[in-house]
Amino acid sequence: MGEKLRIAGWISVGVVAGALTTVSLQTVARGSMSPLPLEELQQLAAVFDMVKTDYVEPVDEKKLITDAISGMVASLDPHSQYFDKKSYKEFREGTTGQFVGVGIEITQEDGLIKIVSPIEGSPAYRAGLKTNDLITKIDDTAVKGLALNEAVKRMRGEPNTKVVLTVFRKDENRTFPVTIVREQIRTQSVRGKVIEPGYAWVRLSQFQERTVDDFVAKIEDIYKQEPNLKGLVLDLRNDPGGLLDAAVAVSTAFLPEKVTVVSTNGQLAESKYTFKASPEFYQRRSGPDPLKKLPAALKNVPLVVLVNEGSASASEIVAGALQDHKRATIMGSQTFGKGSVQTVRPLGPDTGLKLTTARYYTPSGRSIQAKGIVPDVMVDETEEGSPFAVLRMREADLEKHLNSGQGDEKPNPEREKAREEARKRLEEEAKKPAAERKAPELGSDKDFPLVQALNKLKGRPVLVSKTLTERKEDKASN
Repeated sequence: MGEKLRIAGWISVGVVAGALTTVSLQTVARGSMSPLPLEELQQLAAVFDMVKTDYVEPVDEKKLITDAISGMVASLDPHSQYFDKKSYKEFREGTTGQFVGVGIEITQEDGLIKIVSPIEGSPAYRAGLKTNDLITKIDDTAVKGLALNEAVKRMRGEPNTKVVLTVFRKDENRTFPVTIVREQIRTQSVRGKVIEPGYAWVRLSQFQERTVDDFVAKIEDIYKQEPNLKGLVLDLRNDPGGLLDAAVAVSTAFLPEKVTVVSTNGQLAESKYTFKASPEFYQRRSGPDPLKKLPAALKNVPLVVLVNEGSASASEIVAGALQDHKRATIMGSQTFGKGSVQTVRPLGPDTGLKLTTARYYTPSGRSIQAKGIVPDVMVDETEEGSPFAVLRMREADLEKHLNSGQGDEKPNPEREKAREEARKRLEEEAKKPAAERKAPELGSDKDFPLVQALNKLKGRPVLVSKTLTERKEDKASN
């Protein structure tokens, strides 16, 4: 296994350009290749020559070639991608949990950029930006109509460079500019607390390089406050993924030694692999096993895992492993269904190719791809239900998505009707004052799924969803 990890480099799952991704970075010697289709390659060369000589104005030859590569790879599935110099750098930043920017978590609202939360201690935090502030301009560029990814790119940059954000603060009804100096930002992927005597909550928002160390530190802190822990809620809601070794490590924290956590299968020999609950499968560097610091009682503490449609990739691996080994009760709604592996191979010092090479399987052999993890107990987002869950994008909704490779795929003609009804409800909801539309903070006493998880741990009645059902896999588009 050690030699394999040295060859593979690292494996990760995460979000790149809005697509949830599972990645194995490696350099592989190609032993043999099938004969090239010469006629088609000649056509490609002929088109290249015609564009270069006949197009209305001169074109950049290198751009033509990179665009051809990008188009070829993008036609395969939603997660295969060609990385140019800029996107390769952004991809690598995404897995470390570190980047150069202003330090805000954002979303979109009415075509503008809405601040979900400034990261504590960041330049944006020090500049006084607040939750619910709306960004209307980034330097001289109007945000209205700008894609979220493009807005992120414009706010990121080199350390010690300035960016001017024009901010509209609704509760003060004023617009004002804020000049911020970019710096290195480190996101915090682990939160947690003792909720009440005997019960604790730990949330993982992403699986990053420091997630395992931060997770161990948080668990140690919880046990110092509450040595006689009776139950723990592991919250993976809206966790889009991260590093696979971190997912294997978190799973191992709760599982018996050496049981299977997840397996992969694809055409390449190195794509057929089984990851087990053992240090050699999650430690990327030499040194002591960080999980050795964990209290032994964690292996047996009653456990509930919360998931939803935003739980993907690494979080699905953890949920699937704990479910298959009957180590935890999975509660919430069906997860995203991102269960394919992408291998990233460097094409040069600054460019690379991310290619889908395998599918993920839970310990019992279930494919995660386009199916996700179905909770043991379906729970709504609120006491009134989950009226907008049907509008959330899942893997099975992505164009050209891979199927699971298991069993028949059943289209659901009722889904679009349900979505239209949910869209109408959302339009009505949008007319309400912002204070009435604000969702309860995760981990608060108003967090309905968390309250139900605690009820489960205490042996009390749980308000099971009356509307959520398992979503069967749709007919794949490829």
